[in-house]
Amino acid sequence: MQTNNRTKELGTAPIGALLMKYALPAVVAMMASSLYNMVDRIFIGRIPDVGTLSLGGLAVTFPVMNLSAAFGAMIGVGSSTLMSIKQGQKDYEGAERTLGNLVSLNVIIGFVIGALGLIFIHPLLTFFGASENTYQYAYEYMFIILLGNVVTHLYLGLNSALRATGHPNVAMTATISTVVINSILDPLFIFTFNMGIRGAAIATILAQLVALIFVINRLSNKHDLIHLHSGIFGLKKTIVRHIFSIGLSPFCMQLCACLVVILINKGLTRHGGDLAIAAYGIVNGITFLFVMIVMGVCQGMQPIAGFNFGAKQFDRVDEVLKKSIILATIIMCSSFVICEFLPQYPVRLFTSDPALTSLTIDGMRLIVSLSPIVGFQIVTGNFFQSIGMAKKSIFISVSRQLVFLTPFLLIFPEIWGTNGVWLSIAVSDGISAIIAGLMLWHFYKNKNQMRIPKVRKASVLHRIFFHNRVTP
Repeated sequence: MQTNNRTKELGTAPIGALLMKYALPAVVAMMASSLYNMVDRIFIGRIPDVGTLSLGGLAVTFPVMNLSAAFGAMIGVGSSTLMSIKQGQKDYEGAERTLGNLVSLNVIIGFVIGALGLIFIHPLLTFFGASENTYQYAYEYMFIILLGNVVTHLYLGLNSALRATGHPNVAMTATISTVVINSILDPLFIFTFNMGIRGAAIATILAQLVALIFVINRLSNKHDLIHLHSGIFGLKKTIVRHIFSIGLSPFCMQLCACLVVILINKGLTRHGGDLAIAAYGIVNGITFLFVMIVMGVCQGMQPIAGFNFGAKQFDRVDEVLKKSIILATIIMCSSFVICEFLPQYPVRLFTSDPALTSLTIDGMRLIVSLSPIVGFQIVTGNFFQSIGMAKKSIFISVSRQLVFLTPFLLIFPEIWGTNGVWLSIAVSDGISAIIAGLMLWHFYKNKNQMRIPKVRKASVLHRIFFHNRVTP
């Protein structure tokens, strides 16, 4: 079995061009994915008479979806990272079996999470902050989403596999397709069929189902080195263990996000009511767009870093990390400028309610106050994950959510009310970025980890960004 050209280029093509080739489709895909979520909110917010309450109900479903996404991220990210590393090691049979295990695990976990969610949907939504006014809207949306949970897990997992097997453009096409289909179906089901928020959920699952069929068909191409075929779907203990080990970081991040959203919802409910919950849904949708773009850069970085780390081409690992951090910082600085100085324009897409608009703008300005350094933190966490160092990645994600954000969410709102919730998010982002920088510095300082020579009178980060090194 010979290495195909897509796999070879990860270890030979210029890093700058390679990162753009892999990151650009991923960025477009992640933007599309974020817009995909925003489309529901935009249309739901314009449902006559109940738009604001529907947005509040939708915001209440975030923790449930984060909980489900935690398991999906564990399988999808863990599998795609392991596939990249195995391809770098020229273990193509292992990469293919990892692909098969990705499918089997997503089917099993997607079904189990969906079934449990449906059984416990009432206590879940109540616990996550649904009020008497928003519960019905949260229930109608979440019931449909949980019914289609297996479709969602398989689609997201196999889309990650497309990037890991050298098909970033196909992954992008699949994601954009879901946005287009969802944008067409949303107004049809919500307004034409008069199904309200339930129609938005149906449109979401149908769009993902169409994209899933497309992705399965593409990954079944027998001419590709890594493809779906019989005999690779049996779960292998070693592969599953490695998938869970690598995927533990995004799992913990999503699980912590679930806990954090619970605390955010409870803090906002206590100090601002349903209007504050609706505002958070809008703020989350807008700011998440920029975070998803950075995640797209990280997804483009992941196969390059993973492959070259597996192939022991450490100079190339350094270079892709450097360029990814620069791109992420530019993106998050753009977020800061737009959300601080032009917030009224994105907010108007979701609501025309003056009170909700004012509350949303105030909250968004506080949340993005430290966003210029958030990109560095996101890339660093994903870098450790990409090279298989799950513990470091887990620490970065968990420390932000549990060590910093959770206590802030318990303390700040008691002092500053609703503004305390927004400030908690911003301050924890800033501290987490500092922690990530210290961890990256420590990683490179230990020359045994990547065989980096010790250079006097120059910091490690300075070497990474401004000097070309030769690995001994």
